[in-house]
Amino acid sequence: MIIPIRCFTCGKVIGNKWESYLGLLQAEYTEGDALDALGLKRYCCRRMLLGHVDLIEKLLNYAPLERVMTSI
Repeated sequence: MIIPIRCFTCGKVIGNKWESYLGLLQAEYTEGDALDALGLKRYCCRRMLLGHVDLIEKLLNYAPLERVMTSI
């Protein structure tokens, strides 16, 4: 999980809302209702959560340092 701490546009802190957002989605909230429940009214802040793609788990599968260390 590497969610930005602040909104890129307005600077509001949004990093602490990611886990709550995922919990609301698991509780059958729609994306819009979940964002409203978290108090994210500005569209710039809403897009930060809606547009986030959690790639860290996929990137951890590729460990270039291990390949370098085994070839030494």
